[in-house]
Amino acid sequence: MGYYVKVEPDVKIYVEDLNEGAEKTILFIHGWPGSHKLFEYQFDVLPKLGYRCIGVDTRGFGDSDKPYKGYNFDRMSDDIRCIIDTLSLKDITLAGHSNGGGIAVRYMARHKGHGVSKLALIAAVSPSLIKRPDFPYGLDKETVEQIIKGTYNDRPNMLRGFGDMFFYQHITEAFSDWFFQLGLQAAGWATAAVANAWIDEVFFSDLEKIDVPTLIMHGIHDKIVPFELGQIQEKMISNSKLLAFKFSGHAVFYDQKKEFNEELIKFIEE
Repeated sequence: MGYYVKVEPDVKIYVEDLNEGAEKTILFIHGWPGSHKLFEYQFDVLPKLGYRCIGVDTRGFGDSDKPYKGYNFDRMSDDIRCIIDTLSLKDITLAGHSNGGGIAVRYMARHKGHGVSKLALIAAVSPSLIKRPDFPYGLDKETVEQIIKGTYNDRPNMLRGFGDMFFYQHITEAFSDWFFQLGLQAAGWATAAVANAWIDEVFFSDLEKIDVPTLIMHGIHDKIVPFELGQIQEKMISNSKLLAFKFSGHAVFYDQKKEFNEELIKFIEE
């Protein structure tokens, strides 16, 4: 079932809610520049196994409203709080991929993990996506600046290039086209603004505030959020475990979807 949740007087967020009434709930936050539809191969399987799966389209992406502002991690995590409160969610597993992982990390710190009993970080953009003077990991700042420039000059071409880096396993041309269309659904200004937020945002103190069991899932061939970031997350989050996916790039949930679904279920049931 799909519906909208109002997070500001003039901003509504699209929510896909499957198997309402199930005992255990997973709230998925997608990565840039997709939508909740990236988790199609989780939504196909997990509700049949008795889980309620809620997919959120973050502001500016998918079927959500596309305001001109609000693309910082504080505001995006506040949107998640509005959804959790509106749906009266408790004891959920919060699962965030890539940019959605950054939103999840900020949510846990800013909202003290309200309503969340377990956290799954999937190739999350934490503690910093880009290299900094005191942090030699991640992407070069110039790489992100090129993404922003490409968004403003030729967004379809930028998205094609990004899609080519996203997966490690072979994907069909039809699947590549599907992924490309997900990126086109976003607003150009939102696509650029979120990428710009990666330059300014860091999550060092946020990671240290997480106090729920945390599963970190990261592909060792990730060209977008390097695997080292997952290793650093494991060191910084007290009650965490890192799973290295040996045949995955950035899209762990698709490159090794069977293993991904099994590990997520095992984590929830522990």
